[in-house]
Amino acid sequence: MRTLYELIDLHEPAFPLVRQWAASAVRSVEILPPSAQRDAALLKVQVTTRSPMGAIIHDTGGILVDGGWLRILGSGHPRLTRTLPGWNVGRGEGFLLVADDAVGGFFAINGGALGGDPGGMYYFAPDSLAWEPLHVGYSEFLQWSFSEGLGAFYDWIRWQGWEDDVRTLQGDRSFSFYPFLFTAEGEGGRGSRSDVDVAESWTLSLNFASQLGAR
Repeated sequence: MRTLYELIDLHEPAFPLVRQWAASAVRSVEILPPSAQRDAALLKVQVTTRSPMGAIIHDTGGILVDGGWLRILGSGHPRLTRTLPGWNVGRGEGFLLVADDAVGGFFAINGGALGGDPGGMYYFAPDSLAWEPLHVGYSEFLQWSFSEGLGAFYDWIRWQGWEDDVRTLQGDRSFSFYPFLFTAEGEGGRGSRSDVDVAESWTLSLNFASQLGAR
């Protein structure tokens, strides 16, 4: 196990690059300040700050994109209390959850359980209850998150006034739809919408995926 001294790269830190990507983003990007848990979080994940993921864990409390529609996990913050390693306890088996969205979708790095491309990013889609490959790594995922590609990715679900609704949504909660998004009746978010704890959203989605035979 590497020490904190070995994990904090003072010569080629990735955080300036992350800030550069955020500064050139075509959508709102809010970098939350890091928490007192940042050293422990970095030690737990064992990635160096030379990597964008290590930099985000150690130098941010997380990142909110598009007013909080997308939440990229770091060391925790009052508006996004989950730390990346803490959120994975009891959840990440063969993958590492690194981000999620306001409509109950989850992003993960494949550790071998999701496909034959370890290190690749996957999205657990609430409308299919399946892990879908994104064919990019974590760094490319970050750059995509700050680009027009993010808006196109969510064209199927964004409703009129979503910006105002998301602005009041806490980073540890997500919207729940009824009828469910994976049903014909609930396709595209038709029906009613409420918000739930993101942990409840994760558990409910996995239970439905198991019952319906999705992966």
